[in-house]
Amino acid sequence: MQFLAVSRGRTETFTEAEFGARVESEIAQARVLYGHGFIRQIWHRGDVPGGCLLLEAESEAHARERLNTLPLYQEGMLEVSIIPLRPYAGFCQRD
Repeated sequence: MQFLAVSRGRTETFTEAEFGARVESEIAQARVLYGHGFIRQIWHRGDVPGGCLLLEAESEAHARERLNTLPLYQEGMLEVSIIPLRPYAGFCQRD
């Protein structure tokens, strides 16, 4: 099952230095999750600090468990919404 995780950095609570201190470990763990097929695609948001991740997981609980291995998520530095995705039926042949 696929999920869209939309995050926003809690810049009102954490300083730029606090984010910066975790960036390298965040990147390293994102690479691990990508290599395991959990993260399918990842983007930076253009409107606010944060990201959007296309995830592959068994359930929303599993998606949250895997996201919790990311340092910024672990530290509560991100506000995250997880949205379950369903296939678009408009391309299916209709009887």
